[in-house]
Amino acid sequence: MFIQISKEEFLKETLKKGWYQTNNIIWTTIFLYPLFSIIDFIYANEIWVNFLIVRITSAFVIYILYTYFQKHKQNYRLLLHASMLILSVTMAVLCNLVPVEALNIYFVLYGMVILFFNLQVFWEAINSILQSLLAILLLAIFFNALSENSLDIVIANGGTLFFIILFISCLIPHARYKVMTREVRSQILIEKSNEQLKDQYRDINEKNNIIDMQYEQLRKLDEQKNSFINIAGHDLKNLIGSIIMSNNMVKDEDYRLSNDQKEFVGYITESAEKMQYLLNKLMDVKEISSPEIKFNMEIFDANAEVQYVFKGLVEVAQMKNIHLIDNILKLPLNVKLDKVFTGQVFQNLLSNAIKFSQTNNNIKVVTSLQRQRFVLEIIDEGIAIGQEELDMMFNKLKTLNDVSDAKESRLGLGLSIAKLMTQEMGGELTYRSDENGNYFRVEFHVIN
Repeated sequence: MFIQISKEEFLKETLKKGWYQTNNIIWTTIFLYPLFSIIDFIYANEIWVNFLIVRITSAFVIYILYTYFQKHKQNYRLLLHASMLILSVTMAVLCNLVPVEALNIYFVLYGMVILFFNLQVFWEAINSILQSLLAILLLAIFFNALSENSLDIVIANGGTLFFIILFISCLIPHARYKVMTREVRSQILIEKSNEQLKDQYRDINEKNNIIDMQYEQLRKLDEQKNSFINIAGHDLKNLIGSIIMSNNMVKDEDYRLSNDQKEFVGYITESAEKMQYLLNKLMDVKEISSPEIKFNMEIFDANAEVQYVFKGLVEVAQMKNIHLIDNILKLPLNVKLDKVFTGQVFQNLLSNAIKFSQTNNNIKVVTSLQRQRFVLEIIDEGIAIGQEELDMMFNKLKTLNDVSDAKESRLGLGLSIAKLMTQEMGGELTYRSDENGNYFRVEFHVIN
């Protein structure tokens, strides 16, 4: 993320940096300037006491100025100019009062004071140039007023060295100011980057907390789901058991039944067994959660299974005035699959085709052998469901808007299960929906 630094932010930080450097200069001056009296005692013994008082007074005045500027939040540059003026006055006076043999020491000392300022100060170079010019002016004034030496003597005894130090010290602030402004800008960027990282960290923590809460809700829902499956499965087992028991009682009296009734009893028996098989799979939660579903593979005639599903749904189609067209091969095509799940795939596809079709539609159910593969095609020539809606129905559980007058609830769960089971058993399920209607196709390998 691009970080921008406003002018106000930059000025605020440079002011803080300037005051930090000013604090170093002022407090160093307050503590060390009176100690220069040791040099006065050595090289200007006659006046060292007077200048000790002057130096202590200067340090005290600088302290008062510093306190005032801090309290009233004045510009630190003015404080530095005032402090440097006080030091320059005292040093310029001394340079014109001491004996010739001590001139070198005092000029060097004066130059070192100015150099110290310029090595520490944080301001524009023009300020240092002004201070240097002021220092030269003060030396000239006090030279005319106090010095008994000629100009040549002053220049030869430390004056030249002082001007060299003065010139060098004027070059330092410009480079130093540029470097320190870059440091200030970098510091602001780092601080703002850290703030952004902290904000992002807080956002991540908040999102993690939301994820944890959602995970906990999902865990509770999963527990409720498993509890519901266990309760519903137990009740369904009892119901299926009752159906099977009642159907067996009817089969015991089969001598009283007509051929059609016996056929219906056979349908009930087979459907109940399939329901029991599917329920057992559903109740095995570990099996459902495992990456692979265990199938009970057996060899059976796929055409016969399609025919069985077809017959079971003829009456359902007739209730909606939908005509099922039987183009199922009469020749056996053997496949090795889970018979119950395969039948469920056929059942889901055809029942959903009936469910979504318009009244008076024709639905063709076609089986064929193509490239050693059993192929089931369900062709609905009515109003198209829509490719996008079919994609959602085959890929996840979703309620769709109804395009029919029947306003039936459209859930893609059955189709999603059909697609999953087909793929798990090594088959292929394709579909399309266009201006010609809806088309479903299932393929499985045929065994010789």
